[in-house]
Amino acid sequence: MQTKRFENKVMIVTGAAQGIGRGVALRAAEEGALLVLADRSELVHEVAAEAGRENAAPVTVLADLETYAGAQSVVQAALDAHGHVDMLINNVGGTIWAKPYQEYQEDQIEAEIRRSLFPTLWCCRAVLPSMIAKKRGAIVNVSSIATRSIYRIPYAAAKGGVNAMTASLAFEHAADGIRVNAVATGGTEAPPRKVPRNTSKMTPQEEVWYQGIIDQTIASSLMHRYGSIDEQVGAILFLASDEASYITGTVLPVGGGDQG
Repeated sequence: MQTKRFENKVMIVTGAAQGIGRGVALRAAEEGALLVLADRSELVHEVAAEAGRENAAPVTVLADLETYAGAQSVVQAALDAHGHVDMLINNVGGTIWAKPYQEYQEDQIEAEIRRSLFPTLWCCRAVLPSMIAKKRGAIVNVSSIATRSIYRIPYAAAKGGVNAMTASLAFEHAADGIRVNAVATGGTEAPPRKVPRNTSKMTPQEEVWYQGIIDQTIASSLMHRYGSIDEQVGAILFLASDEASYITGTVLPVGGGDQG
């Protein structure tokens, strides 16, 4: 029998159109959540249709969460629909390029930081006032074990920033009844992305570097495998739920023993 940990609780899921975000949305819907799904891809509407149920159709918001205005629009949509936000799952991010750091161009470094740090910074800032007013809330940031990794130094720096803000926000807002945790995802098997992070075809050298990431990820895992989307979703929703009511400021590695 499916539990209903999130019955009538308002949950924002960002990056909900594909991958882990989609998995979170579908599982949370099964458990009764009132969903607000955000992405910059129209595919988010398809996920909302999958997750919808009678009298509880998810709210969808097309937004660029690399901007504060985009983050504000998502939170405002949740407040307009439900009056409050119980949970925020920050899932936007992901490596765009894979190569040694000296091969990155200036604009590429900035793009990686904008993609994998700023959406979490902006969405936390946008949701805090409403959670503080309610004196209750749970934020789960999706980080990565790739803070110790090869060929993606800007991404590692961005996710290191996510880990640091997770700890500091938890420290700052525990008195407001807000828990802030992160899941550091390991390598995760997922269907091919319908909207790729990098639309350019990889060169033969870039394919070698990308394979290097895969090899290092598997070697660093004690289980020597990639995880599944469901394995990541389970950890994320545990930290969002009241089952984790005495856990805050924690970065939980879900990487088969790789601590990141």
